[in-house]
Amino acid sequence: MKTPETPHEWLLLALSDFDIAVLSDNGRILEVEKEYSIEIEQNGIFKLLWKGKVVAPFQDLAELCRFIQMS
Repeated sequence: MKTPETPHEWLLLALSDFDIAVLSDNGRILEVEKEYSIEIEQNGIFKLLWKGKVVAPFQDLAELCRFIQMS
């Protein structure tokens, strides 16, 4: 397995490691379980949305994944 190089690849790896299902992936926005979406911003920030509303920005992917799991 190759090492992730892009924020998109790192996000996919983190979601997989935390067993979070990806429902759709258009490259910049991923729809995941529990009605969450994750937008990958140009500055490397991952914006978590729930039903289209911004929940919080995350830099730490483990923190993002734990947030999704605990909700």
